[in-house]
Amino acid sequence: MRTQRIEEIKNYIYERRTATLDEICDYFQVSKSTLRRDLDSILQSNDIKKIYGGVTALPKKELVPFQERNISHLESKRKIAAAAATLVQDNDIIFIDSGTTTLPIIDYIKDSRNITVLTNNVEIIFQAIPYDNINIISLAGTLNRKTLSFTGNSAAQTLQNYNISKAFMAATGFSIANGLTHSSPPESDIKRMAIERSQQIYLLADSSKCGHVSLITYCDLNRIDALITESELPKEYGIYFTKNGQQLIIANR
Repeated sequence: MRTQRIEEIKNYIYERRTATLDEICDYFQVSKSTLRRDLDSILQSNDIKKIYGGVTALPKKELVPFQERNISHLESKRKIAAAAATLVQDNDIIFIDSGTTTLPIIDYIKDSRNITVLTNNVEIIFQAIPYDNINIISLAGTLNRKTLSFTGNSAAQTLQNYNISKAFMAATGFSIANGLTHSSPPESDIKRMAIERSQQIYLLADSSKCGHVSLITYCDLNRIDALITESELPKEYGIYFTKNGQQLIIANR
């Protein structure tokens, strides 16, 4: 299947950083003409560029450990999470993405009734344990200690079995041109599946992430229902969201 092959080729390039076209053709047993057609799609993500005789993955920002990220912009993150929690209704099935901005949501939904939370993040699971009204479904996978999240194909496959009311997503950065971006390919696969299975999609991101582009685009900006942030964004974002019928929610405005 072409879509699956394209994802496998991208992961191959990420792992090796740089690869020649001949290497890719040999590894995937495809012709040069087939590979060139695949590259037309691959190069659109802006995290891989063509070089003479091959392709290379652009350098990615080093992933900061979860606990270090958790203390950065803490007040803004709590405001954003509180605003996001108002969107949760009794009996909702929600996906809470692995991220320090999404983590505080648990504090604000602890009095809701019969909430089911799907997540791959260990810290979110621990936060939800004391509340009997929150059903917890943990995704399987391999633990990434830096992000305190489970990743891998099994996590995405588990998520595929569920119908999700609302997904509360995190991102390393977001922009109109590059959408929602993240620095970890394995986590990006989980994010894509969550978006595919969800009826409504909300991005939780503080304004410092506006315009920042990381390694992987996991969702176009026009796919989300709303962006929840803590302060005003550049004018073009308000115009973009209005044009696309999306909400721009400013927490505590």
